[in-house]
Parts: sequence; structure tokens; C-alpha cells
Amino acid sequence: MAARAIWKGDLKLDSTNVPVKLYSAVQDQTVRFHILDEKSKTRVKQHMVNAETGKEVSREEIQKGFEVEPGTFVILDEKELEALEPEASREIEINQFVPPEKIPPEYYDRPYYLGPDGDQAAYFAFAKALQSKEKEGVVHWVMRKQPYVGALKAEDGHLVLFTLRNAEEVLSAKDLPKPAGRAPDKKELNMAKQLVELLKGEFDPKDFKDEYRERVMEFVEKKAKGHKPKLHLVKSKKKTTSLDKVLTKSIESLKKQKKAA
Repeated sequence: MAARAIWKGDLKLDSTNVPVKLYSAVQDQTVRFHILDEKSKTRVKQHMVNAETGKEVSREEIQKGFEVEPGTFVILDEKELEALEPEASREIEINQFVPPEKIPPEYYDRPYYLGPDGDQAAYFAFAKALQSKEKEGVVHWVMRKQPYVGALKAEDGHLVLFTLRNAEEVLSAKDLPKPAGRAPDKKELNMAKQLVELLKGEFDPKDFKDEYRERVMEFVEKKAKGHKPKLHLVKSKKKTTSLDKVLTKSIESLKKQKKAA
């Protein structure tokens, strides 16, 4: 299926503009179910209901409110919210270029592809230049009334754009609880290093699949054909308390797998 552009704009670097199209780089494959009436097997609609009286509230009677303290709301109407929206723009403005390692991985959010929109020569020249410098551009843009910060990079001669999370959304690892209990001894550390060596390999995304989704879809297809498939429960692994035993078992298992291969 051919990719379809979801937005158009101009990549702006100082006084230079490169027309681009934005494409989603991911496709949601989450298994979704419809909520049905048990008797009629027809879809059930959701309605807004007053939490205190239980009565249905129509759309015309609904207001938006921000809770500033328990039970106290600041009411905002549509005109007020519209006035607060960012100014509409079709420019993806590049603010600076940074080394890729300067942007922590937890800041990356959703990936998009940027494709040329007319002037292909300018597009591919910029992509080639960006890739040769091994830098990422930090960009700002507004799309569908929402402001975004992103990281622009070049991969295989094309431009890839990642939305970045705001600093307020990202939790620091420093806030995590400190490790408790004894530190691993020298033998355990050496075994852990050996385990890492045995697990060395190349990343291939095709090796990793949504097994739950595959089981659900297989089960649904069989039921749709009138079959009565048997369900096999996923066995839970037994817990082992000793780190030494866990590492030893893992190393032995990996060695057997490598010999068999």
C-alpha cells in the first residue's frame, strides 16, 4: 500500500525553504474490539452522563473546565481556547544542529518521514548534507493547531522527523529509588559479562513480533470459520532467587542453542 502524505509544509533553514510532505512512519496494529449489546449483538454507544444525577448531558450543554483544586474549575469557552491556539504555519523551522548523542532517547516520541514536495534536488541535497555532517536538527512547527518540537535526521538519503517530548514529560533516572541489598560479587559480574558476550548479535526487527496479536487474530479467524479452537494458557516462568543460579542457567541454555545452530 502506497504511503499517503498527512501534512505539507516547508523545511526552513535561515532564508532557504525546502517544500516537504509529512508521512507517518508507523502503523498502529493494536487489537481493538467493539463493545456490543449481549442480546442483539449490535454496537453500544457512549453518552455523557452527569456524575451526580446520572442524567444524560447533551453536547450543547457541555463545557470545558480545568480543575485548579478539588471541586473548583476554571471554565473556558471555545472562543477563549481558540485565542490561545498557536499561530497557524506551514514552516518547519530548524533552530540548531546537535550531535545525535546530545538528545537522550527518552525524549523521542513519534517518527515521521519527510518526502520531497516538488523540488527534489533541494530535498536530496539537504538530506545528503545532513547525513554527511552526522548531526540532527532541532526543529519547531505547528500542525493541526498543536505546536511541536522535533529532531530531524537523515537516513539512507531521506529525511526522518521525530517529535520530541517536552522536558516536563520526561522523568529523570535520578528520581528512581536507589538499588537496595548487596552488590554483585566478582563471580556474578564475570558471569554477567559472559552472558552479554553470548547474546551479541545484529538487531533485526523481523525477529520481534506481537505474539499476543498473532494468537488473538488466529483464534478470531478460526472462530469466524465455525471452528472451536482450544486455548492454551501461557505458562509463567518459575522464579529463582539466586543471581548465581539465574546466570548459570542462562549461560548453559545459550551455549546449547549455539551448539545446535
